[in-house]
Amino acid sequence: MSSLLDVRALSHEKAVVWLEDPSGLDYVRQTIDKTPRRQGRPRWLRDGRMVGYAELDATAEADPDSGLHRRRVLFLLPHDRDRDPGGLYAAGAPGEAVDPSTIQPRVVGEKTVRSQRGRTSA
Repeated sequence: MSSLLDVRALSHEKAVVWLEDPSGLDYVRQTIDKTPRRQGRPRWLRDGRMVGYAELDATAEADPDSGLHRRRVLFLLPHDRDRDPGGLYAAGAPGEAVDPSTIQPRVVGEKTVRSQRGRTSA
């Protein structure tokens, strides 16, 4: 089972850039943001922290109305398992969360036992 993203939104990804080591994370949330550039770290003006992002290939076209590119951003919120292991997501994970080890360019990512229940229950 995969997250809520549509694989078509990822068709121009050429690389996934991690800002943190994903091996220490049970899950990451993913979303599509609109950014002015295909590459480089996008601005992050939301709650939580960005832990990674996708860079797009040269053929990715901007939206004709906004001039912005649609890019995947990987993030975590303050109440996620990495910061609050006994909290809301001690078991289970948000709908948009996937195991970071399953994320690759143009691949949505998968929910796994690790992402859903944490390492200790596997």
